[in-house]
Amino acid sequence: MQMSQPIATTATAKPLLSVNGIEVIYNHVILVLKGVSLSVPEGGIVAILGANGAGKTTTLRAVSNLLKSERGDVTKGSVEYRGEKVHRLSPSDLVKRGVIQVMEGRHCFAHLTVEENLLTGAYTRNASRAEVNADMEKVYSYFPKLKARRQSQSGYTSGGEQQMTAVGRALMSRPNMILLDEPSMGLAPQIVEEIFEIVRDLNQKEKVSFLLAEQNTNVALRYADFGYILENGRVVMEGAAASLAENEDVKEFYLGISKAGRKSFRDVKHYRRRKRWLA
Repeated sequence: MQMSQPIATTATAKPLLSVNGIEVIYNHVILVLKGVSLSVPEGGIVAILGANGAGKTTTLRAVSNLLKSERGDVTKGSVEYRGEKVHRLSPSDLVKRGVIQVMEGRHCFAHLTVEENLLTGAYTRNASRAEVNADMEKVYSYFPKLKARRQSQSGYTSGGEQQMTAVGRALMSRPNMILLDEPSMGLAPQIVEEIFEIVRDLNQKEKVSFLLAEQNTNVALRYADFGYILENGRVVMEGAAASLAENEDVKEFYLGISKAGRKSFRDVKHYRRRKRWLA
């Protein structure tokens, strides 16, 4: 299969984030990422797609510098943010530079209220109470459900509300870029659409760039500008989201659809055995 070429705006614009041929090893033994390269332009939404275990979360953690907590390390390549190599910075230093990760599974503080969770996002800033309150109201304007539940303990809110709380908490740090890990996991389709609509609004209105890892290829390609498909720790395909969505192999291998119609799970499994890019 011919690898799709990046769209002109992604290829020529100076990237906000550049991941350059990184290799990641866990426990000094397990090679997880094998020469992964990608870029995110200023103001873009870029999706990392692939099956469970393809290396999506590891890629985000390599960017956010959270690998150490999992006994992982970037052993080759580099990660650059605004032209500066940042893969050796601490996670807190990276947050101060405007890059923050929303973890897979939300990870809200269950014993704190929704509003207290949001306030923790402003902890790294030297902001006045008035500035924090103004930011809080902005978060509530994007997530009106959270305003209604502001005094509820996060552990007793729904999965969708916890995902909104996690994104809202990230917004309280005034990020330039959010790394969003599996935002659709465990959520009803209607809530998934709502979350992605908010992502689009934040991108367009607040100029927040997004690098998101997602198994739900269909929804991710509808909201992203550009996509990278990972298989076994390697980028096997990349291109404009609209182009990937129309690619026949992507339809077969990730959406279960071909010219002959929707495939059964058994059919898709069979097709995966003959992926041309893994031959």
